[in-house]
Amino acid sequence: MSTKFSRRDFIRNSGAATAGFLASAAFRNREQPARPPDGDRILITGAIVVTMDNELGNYESADILIEEGHISEISEQIEQQAGMDVVDASGQIIMPGFVDTHRHMWQGALRNILPNGRLSDYMRVVTGEGRAVFRPQDARIGNLITALSAIDSGITTVLDWSHIGNSPAHTDAAIRGLRESGIRGVYAYGTGSDTPENRFPNDLGRIQDEFFSDDDSLITLALGAGINRGQWELAREHDVRISVHVNGTGDLLPLSDVIGPDLTCIHCCNLLDEEWQLLADRGAGVSISSPVEMIMGHGIPPIQQTLDYGIAPSLSVDVETTVPSNMFTQMRSVYTLQRMQVLARERNGEDNLPDLLTADEMLTFATINGARHNGLDDITGSLTPGKKADLIMLSADSINIAPLNNVFGAIVMGMDRANVEMVMIDGSIKKWQGKLMHDGIEEVFKEAEESREFIYSEADWNRSEMLFKS
Repeated sequence: MSTKFSRRDFIRNSGAATAGFLASAAFRNREQPARPPDGDRILITGAIVVTMDNELGNYESADILIEEGHISEISEQIEQQAGMDVVDASGQIIMPGFVDTHRHMWQGALRNILPNGRLSDYMRVVTGEGRAVFRPQDARIGNLITALSAIDSGITTVLDWSHIGNSPAHTDAAIRGLRESGIRGVYAYGTGSDTPENRFPNDLGRIQDEFFSDDDSLITLALGAGINRGQWELAREHDVRISVHVNGTGDLLPLSDVIGPDLTCIHCCNLLDEEWQLLADRGAGVSISSPVEMIMGHGIPPIQQTLDYGIAPSLSVDVETTVPSNMFTQMRSVYTLQRMQVLARERNGEDNLPDLLTADEMLTFATINGARHNGLDDITGSLTPGKKADLIMLSADSINIAPLNNVFGAIVMGMDRANVEMVMIDGSIKKWQGKLMHDGIEEVFKEAEESREFIYSEADWNRSEMLFKS
């Protein structure tokens, strides 16, 4: 008989449950059709289900019914009916797709260009020399290949902090790239290079009218703003969320009266206690990009400050020019850093220490918290009936995981993109049997390479020197 667990019970019982999973022939011998199901009614059967919904809890084994792009039902057993496409998920993990709250997606053709770069290098090379020569088609293919990579790693929702607004043509092309990918996204319209065609932020209304008049669109609109009262007011006039980079001490104080729950602040490594209290009191969100912050010199990721002030943090990749594109890296970075800092304080003899982060809390940061900060928590971020079917299937019978002993530990500490066997967005399967289901993927690679060659040529970068630059 299937059993439903709370998260705490799930951690305690997952070891014993695993013995039953491994005994099942279906666990290792699932047979799926070569092409993914594409009907309006999809039944996922026999899965280990992590809902990220505190009321629902988690399931050792359950079925999930998807109808017309929505999660219709989660139960220990759902009767199969005519017209249902059935996905056998025996012994596999089904959970909500990951949610990224801040990524500069236009930079896709420049991945890993600055593995050793500091923030000053990034601003000189990427947002300086590189961005200045970007064409609209470079913005489009950057967004497209970045979004496809996100899907491939199990990210179903991403906020594109799009500071490639060199011209209206650039912003329009970036939006097209997002849409072509099939990802659920938030297009955060930002500025670009200092050109005569840069219309930021005044083009917000046109962008909203032309691209975001459909409330049911996969892509929604936000403003990638500066710490600027006028820009925040403009965003609110258009009823869109505000996402802003905040990394200076005291920068938020002049805007203390307009901080609100529609604001997500990125990085926040150097805030004053007064600023932290403002964010907490006004219900603002904080997006942490831990690997970037540590590698590029933003400061120590403010994980503990966020938690101490009762702010629910979300996670974000930020720039693929320096760090990996997946959420597994983000979760491990935050988890290990916070625990290292607290345990160091314990060794120094401090009392009344904060709690150590747990693996299941990391999944909260990477799913429902992200959905909330993207303004989409009524749509995605948990496997709650009525929400959109944005979910992933993670293989628990892979060599890097089997035998499964703890579900949360396996996801956060053991898995990587290779464990992402299926990705579903809005009820549509985007990755199947470990393969990205995007028509024309070879053409995407070709366009990205052509874009890279153009950027290198126009920016006067030497490809041979860049290839092995230390």
